[in-house]
Amino acid sequence: MSIEFSKKLTAHETPIPGVVLYDLPVHGDNRGWFKENWQREKMVALGLPDFRPVQNNISFNEKAGTTRGIHAEPWDKFISVATGRIFGAWVDLREGASFGAVFTAELDASQAIFIPRGVGNAFQTLADNTAYTYLVNDHWSADAQGQYTFLNLADESAAIAWPVPLEEAELSDKDKAHPRLGDVVPMPPKKTLVLGADGQLGKALRELYDGDTSVEFAGRTEFDLGSADAFAARNWKNYSTIINAAAYTAVDAAESGQGRAAAWAANVSAVARLARTAVEHDLVLVHVSSDYVFDGTQELHTEDEPLSPLGVYGQTKAAGDAVVSVVPRHYIVRTSWVIGEGNNFVRIMASLAGRGIEPSVVNDQIGRLSFTEDIAAGIRHLLETGAPFGTYNLSNEGAPQSWADIAADVYELSGKSRDAVTGVSTEEYFRGKSVAPRPVNSILDLAKIAAAGFVPATAADRLQTYLTKG
Repeated sequence: MSIEFSKKLTAHETPIPGVVLYDLPVHGDNRGWFKENWQREKMVALGLPDFRPVQNNISFNEKAGTTRGIHAEPWDKFISVATGRIFGAWVDLREGASFGAVFTAELDASQAIFIPRGVGNAFQTLADNTAYTYLVNDHWSADAQGQYTFLNLADESAAIAWPVPLEEAELSDKDKAHPRLGDVVPMPPKKTLVLGADGQLGKALRELYDGDTSVEFAGRTEFDLGSADAFAARNWKNYSTIINAAAYTAVDAAESGQGRAAAWAANVSAVARLARTAVEHDLVLVHVSSDYVFDGTQELHTEDEPLSPLGVYGQTKAAGDAVVSVVPRHYIVRTSWVIGEGNNFVRIMASLAGRGIEPSVVNDQIGRLSFTEDIAAGIRHLLETGAPFGTYNLSNEGAPQSWADIAADVYELSGKSRDAVTGVSTEEYFRGKSVAPRPVNSILDLAKIAAAGFVPATAADRLQTYLTKG
């Protein structure tokens, strides 16, 4: 069988999700042939994941009929034939609905195939002196062997029609001993790590992902974001995503010398370590931002508005956003006026209402509440749908309100009179106090995340449910 020359670079989907067969242009003349076996720019443009190969391996097989077993490895592979021909067999050994799916094809030097992590790869040579090449995106190590998943070449459910019957083929003893599909432990997906898991948003993420063993949670005691050792101790090859729900949020304390240092350490230095880790290991980094990155002079804050923070807290959040923006695969989720499980404005107002206190509340700062269950759900939506990377505003829907309006709503829902709340200006409220400057307008434009398919509940509905639950 001769190689077909000058084919167009073409991708062909297969029955196994993520497994893509490619036709490669091969150019030949009387001297032989030449092909671009791996050309990043062209192949990424064609849809091949930018999987960043780090090692190139070659399997040389002297005789036709040499058969190498169904091995699913903990990395992605780009496979092609250098010389000769093979019959390839691929079986999905990942957890999920496609577990056990099979694809087979004959390949020569004019073809290649991309095999994602966890898909079993096997081949049988159809010609003497066949060389089979692998580009992989992780370095082989003895430790990694413990993460392999195997399937027996003769598995009845896979029912692979080997051109050379297995009893006549050249096999290793190890491959003969591999389990049938019913005894295979599927390869689990890479993990998501949630940092700041004990905060308001972290608790909402815990509840949302409860029972999902692919999501790990780390609070301050489990993962110290300020420690280089904590980063070095983690095997990042086992992760696909980091959700950073950790932050220094003491807006007024950040204006002090000690608070300023703490805010920069948590919101910038730690975020820079996360960004570097994400870049080095090709992870998705989800980072939660704040309306405080703006000065509040715009009527509606869009995602592309230039950053203009007023105080130290806002400056550190803006710096953190700038750092995360250089990570190729990132989501910056910008929120405002966060309400979740823990101490927050709504809880304080409900407590005051219960004690019969009539508070003065700021009435010239305008925005929307962001309930953590909707922030968490929005993050999961972006990840699960593969929305375009970038920045997304995310608060609850509904008419913008002042803090005084929201306080009055809390009083009314608590069975008290709205008139118990007195509205005052920011200047009046903070007169004589040393506090951070605040944006007067925190209304976030939600059009982008709505276009991505996520529409959060209204703040009014969430507030009523929140107070009912106590």
